[in-house]
Amino acid sequence: MEENSSIHEKHRQIQDSQEHRPCPDCGETKAVRDESRGEIACANCGLVIDANAIDSGPEWRAFTSEERDKRARTGSPINYALQDHDLSTMIDWRNRDAAGRQITSNRRAEIYRLRKWQRRSRVHSSIERNLASAMSELDRLSSQLGVSRVVKETASVMYRRALERRLIRGRSIDAMIAAAMYAACRLREAPCTLDEIAYHSRINRKELGRCYRLLLRRLDVRMPVSQPTNFIPRFAQSLGLSSRVQRRAIQILEDARQKGITAGKDPTGLAASALYISAIMEGERRTQREIAEVAHVTEVTVRNRYKELVRELQLAVEF
Repeated sequence: MEENSSIHEKHRQIQDSQEHRPCPDCGETKAVRDESRGEIACANCGLVIDANAIDSGPEWRAFTSEERDKRARTGSPINYALQDHDLSTMIDWRNRDAAGRQITSNRRAEIYRLRKWQRRSRVHSSIERNLASAMSELDRLSSQLGVSRVVKETASVMYRRALERRLIRGRSIDAMIAAAMYAACRLREAPCTLDEIAYHSRINRKELGRCYRLLLRRLDVRMPVSQPTNFIPRFAQSLGLSSRVQRRAIQILEDARQKGITAGKDPTGLAASALYISAIMEGERRTQREIAEVAHVTEVTVRNRYKELVRELQLAVEF
């Protein structure tokens, strides 16, 4: 295998050198490689400089995605949201072999023992047990919040880093998973508030904030500032507002940012007030209570923010 790989590497180096070699016909140094034909041709005159290149792709052909997945001999990529990265071998609970034939009765006892020890070997240390419990809670929390796979895996990586630095000792696994989820949402700019995560994780908001600050301080994470425009599509969808309302609300927030009005203010309150103003201007009125409940802020916050936006931006709004 090593000898074959070295031959492929030498052949690839020769091809790379030939791509930059001047064309013997016109002298052009730019060449084009055709992987399907295995040829290197001059980009100017079309002269074939090299042929019969080694194809490093698979030896089979596939015309549909299902056929490609069936014939591929590689597995899925590493999934950090699973306790063992989804790389462990699983012994199926059905008593059948690889060909689908029934396993004989004298082999079933042996398969049963192998299956039992395989389950035990997956969780053989305190760290593995901790990860198994944490990844189960992460799967539940991400399902409740409806976050993407990228956010989920980012939260898993942050929790694993905290576990390596012994930050979990003496603290609740659920609280640290919730803090990692909130940090991942902030890093990936996913519209999710601290109150929502505290509600779905059943963790006190104060405890959640304490664990979140601990992760930022000990893992040396630089958190980007949350933008109120990230919350507009989600709040608008919950309120049943049209895309016209969303576009106007985003424009209001952009004008406010340019004038420095948004600095130091809660992004969810600004998004809620911008939606309130935009809904009135577009003729899709919603009450302050409805918007405050969706944004998880108080009506006083919505009222104060929209008054400030109307005054500073000089908006013509008929309340």
